[in-house]
Amino acid sequence: MPDLLPAVWVALGGAAEELDRIRVTGPPAVLPSRFPVTAVGAAAVGASLLAATAGTGVPVGVDTAGLAVALRSERYVRLDGRSVGSPFDPLSAFHPTADGWLRLHANYPWHRAAALRVLGCAEADAPAAIARRGAVELETALHAAGGIGAAVRTEQEWRAASGTPPPLVERRVLGPAAPRAPRRPRVLDLTRVIAGPVATRTLAAHGADVLRLDPPDRPEIPLQAYDTLPGKRSALLDLAAHGPLLEELLAGADVVVTGYRPGALDRFGLAPGALARRHPGLVIVTLSAWGQEGPWARRRGFDSIVQAACGIAHAEAAGGVPGALPAQLLDHATGYVAAAGALFALYAQRRTGGSHHVRLALAGTAAWLQSLPRTDPADLPADPAPHLVELESPAGRLTLAAPPGTVDGEPLSWPAPAPSFGTAQPRWDP
Repeated sequence: MPDLLPAVWVALGGAAEELDRIRVTGPPAVLPSRFPVTAVGAAAVGASLLAATAGTGVPVGVDTAGLAVALRSERYVRLDGRSVGSPFDPLSAFHPTADGWLRLHANYPWHRAAALRVLGCAEADAPAAIARRGAVELETALHAAGGIGAAVRTEQEWRAASGTPPPLVERRVLGPAAPRAPRRPRVLDLTRVIAGPVATRTLAAHGADVLRLDPPDRPEIPLQAYDTLPGKRSALLDLAAHGPLLEELLAGADVVVTGYRPGALDRFGLAPGALARRHPGLVIVTLSAWGQEGPWARRRGFDSIVQAACGIAHAEAAGGVPGALPAQLLDHATGYVAAAGALFALYAQRRTGGSHHVRLALAGTAAWLQSLPRTDPADLPADPAPHLVELESPAGRLTLAAPPGTVDGEPLSWPAPAPSFGTAQPRWDP
């Protein structure tokens, strides 16, 4: 398995000598792919473990069997032993078009409704309607209507359409600020779906007080809520109607993580530069699908859509049908690297001050993955049972993937509270 961690750690600003503290064990490839999925996951999780323990000298570890379960955590969610459904709508699939393939996203009701408006038909007739139209034409129409879809491209076609990809991670200091006194970090979580929530649940696993805010009219898919809320408090808040309360929460936070399109939250005063001016010393982490610049920057996107657009689905094709990575790796790897960026920026802020901004994009993670040597697909399925945990929650007994990694020989665990969407108060605990 290639050792990808040094490059990630340097990109985050870590010192090379810290790399001696980590040990990776287990099979070198545990998920079938033409891409080095296991190595990328190990590097991302390893970076988060090193960042969480920066300056302590304690050893950390990653086991690839547990890693494989964590990278597909949404597959193992159970409530009282039963499935809580799939996050994928039946329309969220690869569809043949008149000139190729389209990957459609319809998991959220509002995106599904936009897709059916564009297609001008009922759900049962959607595949036939898609087959009569061009992939790029449909992709464009979906974007204009507030929907989400992507034509399946080769990597070369994607580069021609999108230009230079964003880097894996970008770091900058937005302005001066005095170092903040050490305390249990408070993290304001303004993310949804997988990448951002994985980042913030990782911060919770490392001891942060994480408060997630969601709009009251945009409920989360239950499976995703159960999977990504352990250790967090979840509250509902209309940002447009509760500006003073949002400002109070920002004033009490050490880290803010956002997972929306660039500029989408600016009207609420959440642009990174504006945050740094009002709250010096804040660590700001922003995640997006396509990056900050370029013709796709303002488009909506998710892991499966980025895989389709950037050439990964084409590379993983079988039998003439586009394929997918064996895990939503763009989401999960971006989430762990984002957690590492937040933790390392917090460590740096407390030592030298400044208002730190860490920026990531699924397209940047995809470009990193595509730049690595391809592998022969291996399939060494791990028994998930040793890497699952059970938590009592208000809804019942939850089975979840355990957080990956060890610190000083001890496995990480999910802290309280158990997942409970939208039931907390939007405030910091004393």
